[in-house]
This record gives sequence, C-alpha cells and structure tokens, in this order.
Amino acid sequence: MKFENVLAEVDGFGKFQVRTMFLMVIARITLPFHFLLNNFIAIIPPHHCDIEPLDDGAVFSNLSQTEKLVVSIPLQQDGTPDSCRMFAEPHYHLLLNSSNITDLTAVSCQSGWVYNSTIFRSTLATEWDLVCDQRSMNRATATIFFIGVMLGAAVFGYLSDRFGRKRTLLVSYVITTFFGFASAFSHNFTMFAVTRFFTGLGISGVSIITVVLNIEWVDIKHRTAAGLFLSMDWTTCAALLPVMAYLVNDWRYLTAASTAPLFLAMIAWWWLPESARWLISNGQVNCAHYYLKKCAEANGREQFMTDLKPEVLSKVILVENENRKYSYLDLVKTPRMRRLSILTGIVWFAVAGTYYGISFNVSGFGLNIYLTQFIYGVIEIPGKAFAYFSLNKIGRRPSQAGSLILTGLCIFCSMFIPEEIGLYRTVVGALGKMFAEAAFAIAFLYTVELYPTVMRQNGLGYCSFMARIGVSVSPLIMLLDEVWLLLPSIVFSLAAVVGGLCAAFLSETKNIRLPEIIEDVELTRRRSISTAEEKAPL
Repeated sequence: MKFENVLAEVDGFGKFQVRTMFLMVIARITLPFHFLLNNFIAIIPPHHCDIEPLDDGAVFSNLSQTEKLVVSIPLQQDGTPDSCRMFAEPHYHLLLNSSNITDLTAVSCQSGWVYNSTIFRSTLATEWDLVCDQRSMNRATATIFFIGVMLGAAVFGYLSDRFGRKRTLLVSYVITTFFGFASAFSHNFTMFAVTRFFTGLGISGVSIITVVLNIEWVDIKHRTAAGLFLSMDWTTCAALLPVMAYLVNDWRYLTAASTAPLFLAMIAWWWLPESARWLISNGQVNCAHYYLKKCAEANGREQFMTDLKPEVLSKVILVENENRKYSYLDLVKTPRMRRLSILTGIVWFAVAGTYYGISFNVSGFGLNIYLTQFIYGVIEIPGKAFAYFSLNKIGRRPSQAGSLILTGLCIFCSMFIPEEIGLYRTVVGALGKMFAEAAFAIAFLYTVELYPTVMRQNGLGYCSFMARIGVSVSPLIMLLDEVWLLLPSIVFSLAAVVGGLCAAFLSETKNIRLPEIIEDVELTRRRSISTAEEKAPL
C-alpha cells in the first residue's frame, strides 16, 4: 500500500483540499504585490535640478517656469531639460537662442531636484533623491529584496523539512508582516534596505511552503490542476497590482497595503492541516492519522479511516531510519540526486531570471507603466491555460523545455522592433511574459514531483535559492544597457535557451507516484501508475 492509495480512498481532491488551498491563497495574495512592488515604488519620475538658488533678482523672478528652465538647465539631445545638470548661473541670452550652449559651463545639481508628481506622488527616488549618481541605489532595492528571498528559500526549505510545513509557515507569516510594515515606515534608506531584505526572507517561506503543502495533499490525477489553480492567485493579483498602485500612488501606503492580507492569513492558519506525508515520513503516525481522518470527514469518506489503523498507516512510507535528519548535503551525496540538483538549479535560475527580466522592464516595451503591468498580469491567464494543456498532453519535461525556449525567442525578437512601434513591442513582450509565467508555473509543479518527500522542501528551497540568484542579478543585468542597449535582452534570451536545454535532460513525472525517499530517486526507472491502480483495493 502506498500513500497515493490512502489519498485516493479519502478523496485526493475533495472539499478538504479545496478549503486548504483557499486558506493558503489569503497569504499568497501578497506574493505578486511584494515581488513586483519595485516596479512602482522605485520608479524615477521626470525631474530636474532645483533652480531656485539661481534666483538673482527681479529679472529671474519675472520669468515663467518654462523660461526659468531655459536659462538655468542645459537641454539634452532630445530637447528635454537635463535631469542631472544645471548652469552655475542663469544665462538670459538663451531666451533668444536656446541652442547656443557650447561654451557654457554646466555643473551637477547643487540643491537637490524637483520632481514631477503628476503620476507618482511619492517614490523611493523622490523620498531619498535616488537619481543621477544614486540611480543604481534605486535599482539595487530590488536586488536587496531578492537576496533576502534567496536566503529565505534556503532557510525555510530546511526548517520546513525539519520541523514541519505548518509551523514553519506561521514563522514566515510573522516575519513578513513585521518587516513589511517596518519597511513602509522607514526613516532612511538604510532602514528601508534592511527591512526589505527581511521582508524578502520571510515571504520566501510563504512562496515555497504553500506549494509543497498543496501538492502533498492532492492525488496523482489532480496534481496538475491543483498546482496551476494555486498559482492563479499570482496571475490575478499581478493584474490587480497596477490598479492598486494607480489608486495608492504613495510608496509607503502601497507597501503597507501589499502586506495587510497577512493579518487575515495568520487567522486562517489555525485551520490549515499539516502534511500527512511529512508526518508519516518523520514517524508521527498518530498525528498523520488525525489529519487524514479530518480529510476523510470533510470529503465524506469517514468509514475508510475508521478501518485504517495507525499501525497500518506507518507502512505506507517506508523509511530506513525515522530518526535520520536530512539536510542540503543530501542533495549532492548520491549520483542521481546530484544530477537532479544541478539541472533543476540551472532551470530555476533561467526561469526566474527571464521572468523578472521582463517584469522589471515594464517601461521598456512601450505604453505606460500601469497599462503594461496590467497587460502583463492578464496575459498570464492564457499562459496558465497553455501550461495546463501541455502538462496533460505532452508531459512535464517537454513543457518546461518548450516554454523556456519560447520565452527566450520572444525576448530575442523584441530586440529588432523599433521603440517607435510601442504597441508591437508590448505585444511581443506580453507573449514573452506569458511563456515565462507558464515556465514558472510548470517549474513549481515539476520540481515538487521530482524530489522525494524527505527532501522535497529542501529541494524546492534550493531551487528557489537558485531562482533568486537569477532574480537578484536581473536588475543589474538591465544596467548593462549603459554598455550596449541590446546587451540585457541578449543575456536574458541566452539564459532562457540554456535553461530549456537543461530541462530536456530531466526525468518525466507525468502520472508518476511522488518519490518518498532518496532511494526512490536513485532507481534508474520509476514506474507510471494508472488511475485504476491508484484506486485499487487496499
């Protein structure tokens, strides 16, 4: 008897599983809000040097604002005022010939900047003047957050396999809530950077633990549907984020609003079950029996659990040593686990790096930032449909490889579309976002199916760690446009193609039982299980 047989008897996709997913969705609402928050709170609005100190008397005071800019700030090649330089003194002759600035000395801004607050009332750039020479610090805020996410993946992956899914999930809720609100009320940039780091660390646990807890409670034939259904919260809220950012255009209030759902999530946590798979593999059979009984009652299968004794349940997952504690070292101790770790690590680096490379570049594909972000969110719906169809029809491996290669192809094609044709750039960018989201959704499900129960959270934590390395460097890769405008797109497209090729060497997991122990992975072949066999009498 296997655990899948037990799940089939208590109904592996009934009211219990649906309720569990909805309870976790409350917390997962915050994921796209925080992960994509930098697109709005770190935006740099139009700005120019503060020219009030140049006021030298009645002549300057009587000029219109446009005339003041003409005599005080040099023009750029496109005819707009320079954002980072000003004249040392007003040059009134420019009112007659504004192009004659060859011999005029320009200096960096001396008294700060004036920002256009028409669209964004307040951002990080306007709060702490993160512009011009400090522009890289503004971009670095995303990197700081995702370094926290990266370390959080490793920390919570280990803790979840060691102490259980449910308890560790509560810890991630508390950390994210505390530091999320602390970052919204930061007094200086250093405090903001530190609190955003810990917000990322905490929210990483929300991301990876909920996925594993969801899949471990679902039977084989519903794993695809359950995995993609849970990820729809990301798609919905990614489209909702620009609407919320448009209405709440102050970065402090927007950050607080993005964190607020976690208060309700901490209340809902009390009704979440622990993973019965994890409990059995760690020798806590009576506790696993309790949660399986709750599942059976909710799904109308009470009689089965009445007949199933805890002693029998202890045999559904065979563990050589129940007292053994697994760690990240077990990812590389055996040949096939080592190969699995290398390949999945590269795939996740590519998936996350390209996804966020597109997501962070919402202003680089034409149209305005709100509309582009909304399109990017909505386009993920057909992306999920594509993932669902391909996972069921052609399997996990070709779906993962194909979606990554198609993402790289879209990024590559966007390089050859002129900026003047903003609509077409947005269409190609949206298609790339669609395939990137499909690749991300597939990666979560595929990885959970590849790693054994005793190492599943460690494996997903490691993969998420590798993904966040890709995310952390993606804002920095975008800075390569200062070297060559097309260089960021070339790097992202190459990463996607390499990740797709690595995915082609992974094992297929369609209609395969979830591996329970490392020895299951080390077997050269894993047997497919049919639905009829899954429901065979015990």
